[in-house]
Amino acid sequence: MMHRRRFLTLAGAAATTPFLFSQRTSATTSLHITPMTLELAKGIALKTTGYNNLAPGPILRFREGEQVHIDVYNHTQVPELVHWHGLAIDPLNDGAMEEGSPMIPPGGHLRYSFQPKPSGTRWYHTHTAANRDLIRATYTGQFGFLYIEPKHEPGSYDQEIFLAIHHWQPSLFTMGAPMNANDVMYRYATFNDKLHTAAEPIRVRYGQRVLFRLLNASATEAVQIALPGHRFTVITMDGNPVPQPTSVETLTLAVGERIDAIVQMDSPGIWLLGAVDDANRTRGLARTIEYAGSTSKPLWAAPDNANWSYLRFASNAEAPKPDELLTLTFAPKPADAEGMQHWTVNGAEYSQTAPIELHPGKRHRIAFVNASAEPHPLHLHRHSMELISIGKQRCSGLMKDILNIPPNTTMEADVIADNPGDSLFHCHQQLHMDYGFMALFKYKS
Repeated sequence: MMHRRRFLTLAGAAATTPFLFSQRTSATTSLHITPMTLELAKGIALKTTGYNNLAPGPILRFREGEQVHIDVYNHTQVPELVHWHGLAIDPLNDGAMEEGSPMIPPGGHLRYSFQPKPSGTRWYHTHTAANRDLIRATYTGQFGFLYIEPKHEPGSYDQEIFLAIHHWQPSLFTMGAPMNANDVMYRYATFNDKLHTAAEPIRVRYGQRVLFRLLNASATEAVQIALPGHRFTVITMDGNPVPQPTSVETLTLAVGERIDAIVQMDSPGIWLLGAVDDANRTRGLARTIEYAGSTSKPLWAAPDNANWSYLRFASNAEAPKPDELLTLTFAPKPADAEGMQHWTVNGAEYSQTAPIELHPGKRHRIAFVNASAEPHPLHLHRHSMELISIGKQRCSGLMKDILNIPPNTTMEADVIADNPGDSLFHCHQQLHMDYGFMALFKYKS
């Protein structure tokens, strides 16, 4: 049950923006995929596609394990579907065509029915291809928070704030090399739906513990953020409580990742929560944090320490021994006739890859070998991955559904085959997924 102090804080914030307060969603609800105009700031409007004429879409908040029905209506001119990212549900409702989830035709309707689990900060988004059409798929406003309430929150807090990172108005830029995710350029970047200059400040009081639920919903861009004068205590990653909650100066979110972090508001003034990268802040990726009674311009200062590693939040205990060993190697291949870089898993693009077999009930240790000069945010549908090692450094206990593997690095993770059915595996960078970086996991009969 919500404490009175927290209720009054959130109720006051609700008048400012819906992303500062979310109520539990009805067990039967509707999403409408709609073409829309998004006003990032006065005089800056762009055409996109969103949910219920919003981008991000409405925060969906359900109880873990309780049956929900979500009616999705497609008001666009192209087939669509919705992926419920991070949930351990069945393939039909997961929202991936490769698993057998049905597409929603233009003008059509589909009801998704499932019992959401596990608890924590998940999200929902389109799962279509874009290729060179940068007004489709995750380049659009088709994303939103999906919060599954646990029986007990991993941390106490006074105010809860949902912030989704997104980049807008993409274009392809190349200097003659094969075109890749690094070549997608963006004009704007936001927390939720507004540029920094047009957004209402996040208002806090001295002594509050503020819980930031952060999502990187960009199509291709990893982001590092900071709040000068404050530190983030990371309590969950991808919705799962971390073995070692740790205080850090900056947060790094690869595409698709979520972080829940508590900030102790003990440095009065007016500050700028924003991207460490100057270019992203200039594009609009910042938000004013305003203490009650403070009057000044927002202050920004580059962090002293921007180092980031999953190992800081994992356990040092030895993981259980695996039953099966697998290796997946990722590498680029020569560009196609249009100049687009293609990607392979174990030497083959998705259309030529053999399914990867999982043995029911077994623990599979997968060595992810990044044989490229780019990081890759790896996502496995319908399962969690337990990080076991990065290079030669071993760990355990950190459960994620996105693992961002550094360039020319081997990372190991354990997957327990406890959710039968086809499961899609892919890099979450849209341009990598579109050009071959996918594979299908199948349960061995």
